[in-house]
Amino acid sequence: MCKSITIILSVLMVCANGRYLIKEDYRSPYVFVEDGRNVRVYDLEEALSEDQQELSHENNLSRARRQAHGALSSNPDGTSNVMAKVPLSVDDKNMLSAVGTVSGASGNGDFKAAGGGLAWDNVKGHGASVTGQHIPDFGDQLTAAAKLNVLHNDKHDVTAQAFATRSFPSNPNVPNFDTYGGKVGYTYDNKLGASLGMQYTDLFKKTDYSAMGNLNLFKGRDSSLDLNAGMSKSVSPYIPSSRWEPSAGLSFTKWF
Repeated sequence: MCKSITIILSVLMVCANGRYLIKEDYRSPYVFVEDGRNVRVYDLEEALSEDQQELSHENNLSRARRQAHGALSSNPDGTSNVMAKVPLSVDDKNMLSAVGTVSGASGNGDFKAAGGGLAWDNVKGHGASVTGQHIPDFGDQLTAAAKLNVLHNDKHDVTAQAFATRSFPSNPNVPNFDTYGGKVGYTYDNKLGASLGMQYTDLFKKTDYSAMGNLNLFKGRDSSLDLNAGMSKSVSPYIPSSRWEPSAGLSFTKWF
């Protein structure tokens, strides 16, 4: 009986403390990490996408992407995120890269997630990645993700993404579990964007829904300021009540 109670309490603690809220602006190379909405799954895939969006002209893409580069961005809680991308193999249409990210770094040696892996990008905006990351006080995650650029012209961009994540909790009383889902994002004129997302976590029988929007306030050659806002909701038998929760914030990103 005591062992059963311990397992139930452990699962509830993971639900409360091991959840991360993805930043739904697929154009930006960073994530929000907050105290309780979704299991972290999109961080590396989001980081991989920025270069493809920024370098949309085919005749400049291959030349520009041969160099190592990355981004530094801020979170509403004062922490920072760092992304680095190193091309391993490049031709006129495709690129294979090694990538790494650190999310929620406080500057004192603490961070909320860190990982790396391999990413494939196509000049048409398609892509795929296999990445792993470590989340302190939670465990490790392995994610396979894919991206399909459905529409892209001078004003409009529609991208669909899907992922599957296996989580390996450090708590021995919590079994490994899977999270999978996807989202569709739309951007107008590289300034105004919206997305709808859904993901399901089997262990908690939990489904997360999100509807997000973003507005680019400023974008220079190596920096960007964005306003992000949206709603999210989690549905699970372990959650007494489910309602849409708002979120909003300003974010600043600098590429290097």
